[in-house]
Amino acid sequence: MLLTLTTTHPPASDLGYLLHKHPAKVQTFSLAFGQAHVFYPEVSEARCTAALLLDIDPVGLVRGGSDFALSQYVNDRPYVASSFLSVAIAQVYGTALNGVCKDRPELAATPIPLVATLSVVPSRGGEDVLRRLFEPLGYQVTAERHTLDEQFPAWGMSRYYTVTLTHTVRLADLLTHLYVLIPVLDDEKHYYVGVDEVEKLLKRGEGWLAAHPARELIVTRYLKHQRGLKQAALSRLVEDAPDPLAQDDEEEAAERQISEKVSLHDQRLGAVLAVLKQTGAQRVLDLGCGEGRLLRLLLAERQFNKILGMDVAHRSLEMAAERLRLDQMPAHQRARLELLHGSLMYRDPRLEGYDAAAVVEVIEHLDPPRLAAFERVVFGAAQPGVVIITTPNREYNVKWETLPAGEFRHKDHRFEWTRAEFAAWAQGIAGRYSYRVRFLPIGPDDPLVGSPSQMAIFERGETEIPTKEVAVAELWAAAGGAA
Repeated sequence: MLLTLTTTHPPASDLGYLLHKHPAKVQTFSLAFGQAHVFYPEVSEARCTAALLLDIDPVGLVRGGSDFALSQYVNDRPYVASSFLSVAIAQVYGTALNGVCKDRPELAATPIPLVATLSVVPSRGGEDVLRRLFEPLGYQVTAERHTLDEQFPAWGMSRYYTVTLTHTVRLADLLTHLYVLIPVLDDEKHYYVGVDEVEKLLKRGEGWLAAHPARELIVTRYLKHQRGLKQAALSRLVEDAPDPLAQDDEEEAAERQISEKVSLHDQRLGAVLAVLKQTGAQRVLDLGCGEGRLLRLLLAERQFNKILGMDVAHRSLEMAAERLRLDQMPAHQRARLELLHGSLMYRDPRLEGYDAAAVVEVIEHLDPPRLAAFERVVFGAAQPGVVIITTPNREYNVKWETLPAGEFRHKDHRFEWTRAEFAAWAQGIAGRYSYRVRFLPIGPDDPLVGSPSQMAIFERGETEIPTKEVAVAELWAAAGGAA
């Protein structure tokens, strides 16, 4: 079993300090199930790669009474990434796993470009599970699936992959994610799982597991499907779980104060509604629907006979159901609306078959590395005929005296784009997924800094997108009705 870690952060050879393993030496460590070897296939100031090679003794496993659910003498354990690798990471790279580096403490605390390659990893659930586990953490995932036997291709594909994970991240975080998620992919552990494993999972999952959209899958598999342990871990995680798109009262009030001068929120929803009506869409997605403000406007229009609102936050969906009074809604109205809990980080067949999708002030809440997963989910998998995306225009921030220079409009925003940056991103998507894209301003359009919000309208097929003049006129009418 081979794991390689590569960085190009200059000087790249400092990876040796982070791992506490000298690049000029080959080091061997004795483990209960075999040996681990650490060596560096390449070392330079520009690029450095460290390799961790496990030499597992299969006969020793049997003598040691291992209880993994495979044949005792013919098995895949010496060749694939599994809980054995997690143990090796903890024992061989333990100091790096804990984020400690006496010689380069500032480097240990710094996100650096890293590429981790697992030579062979089993994935129960296929590539979809791979992406569900790693993409929400910001990794770019490349997976090459292997055949069962190259000499007999008719036997089909195996559950084994060569996986490359690319991210700008702290080394300690990368090792932590591998430590937890490799046994989850394999859905097996070679050792007894008891109460202490709950504490271990909570320790290693601190800061990321509570908010992970595949949290329940991770906990279930990590704890070997033991119901009591799973419930104990999930109950403690839920108590600490952040609401990724939730806004606390102070932050929401601050954003409202910025927006109230131009009634920006109403204009934004009015603009989206006007475009949706103009396209003739009947089946509509509201992705990142929040508390249901756009859903309410869509329900008021008979044109839309199927409306699906999806959000990653349970609390937002509960508030949407309450504000829309779903429990009191007439049956014919209720049949038009569906609320779903889900994430835009992995593919969901429930999003397929819709005429249009609205993504209103959502993308700026995503870490930039996760945007690639977002576009694959929306444009590559769901493929609605029209996609409408709105996001703040950073250039307009200078118009608000209450917003300090250089700060975002909301503390949960991970970025705010200029018009040129938004256009470049949108045009890239249009080219990759065979859409056409146009742009409309939302709010007062200043000749120097543009409008406070910006809208991209992606179209495929024969759907007609309104001109700027038509859309702006309908925008104001719809915004007035929303107010």
